[in-house]
Amino acid sequence: MKKLILNYHFWVIGSLGMIVSSCSTKFKTIEENGSKKIYNIKYGDHLQQRMDVFLPANYSAETPVVMIVHGGGWKFGHKEHMKMIQNFLFKNNIPSINIDYRLLSKEVRYHQQVEDISKAISKSNEMAESWNLKPSNYILLGESAGGHLALLYGYQNPQEIKKLISMSSPTDFYSERYQKSKYYKRTKGVFQKVVGEKYDTNLEAFKQASPIANVSNIPTLIFQGDKDFLVNKNQGLALDSVLTSKKIPHKLVIMKDSGHVPRFIKRKRESFIFPNILTFITEGNNQ
Repeated sequence: MKKLILNYHFWVIGSLGMIVSSCSTKFKTIEENGSKKIYNIKYGDHLQQRMDVFLPANYSAETPVVMIVHGGGWKFGHKEHMKMIQNFLFKNNIPSINIDYRLLSKEVRYHQQVEDISKAISKSNEMAESWNLKPSNYILLGESAGGHLALLYGYQNPQEIKKLISMSSPTDFYSERYQKSKYYKRTKGVFQKVVGEKYDTNLEAFKQASPIANVSNIPTLIFQGDKDFLVNKNQGLALDSVLTSKKIPHKLVIMKDSGHVPRFIKRKRESFIFPNILTFITEGNNQ
């Protein structure tokens, strides 16, 4: 029963953004008072390889641009799901890029989704001069499944990523602690679809898919709900433990009495989550 509930929650969280938001792929540009919002820029040939770029009126070219990766259980979701965060960054004079990526199918696993982040970054680097941005100067922010993809890409490409923000993200697909947990029984089927392998035949593939096995020296902000049924709190604690052992700068924010994606709760979003994000992004940056 819990496994069915878990799969249901993945579907609800992933599809919510598509239900309440427009999923138009039409390219358009809105300019106002020196700011610019560009919607649905193609960074690949697939319909889902699109991104929205928000450029505030005043920001330093040295300011890292925040690339946002939506969640949705790898199989659902849309960049519109993260519009709340992109608007918040825009209001705080932080340039951002909000991406769609190919969703999970028989042909698309997490490898291809991480590859889409790479393609979006390549496209953004090509456009950096016209957007008044410094190439390869990114902060990756991902939520849930998107956080998993952002962490993997970031840790594997430290030459491009300055900081990482993980919001309610899976980090451990393989450890002994994970495999002995009740959470393993609930998530095993989902993770096998994401990786495209079976645990009993290729455990190494699940290690390669785990951010905790790929960490590099990138400052990381971790949000983890203490009552998150969808992404167990030990997922956030596992990443915190590895980063601590390797003395990598990071901050673990345990969100008390919080389930999955607590940013939808206005009180928590405005008084706790967004202020932590803003402080982490601007620390050490020349605004």
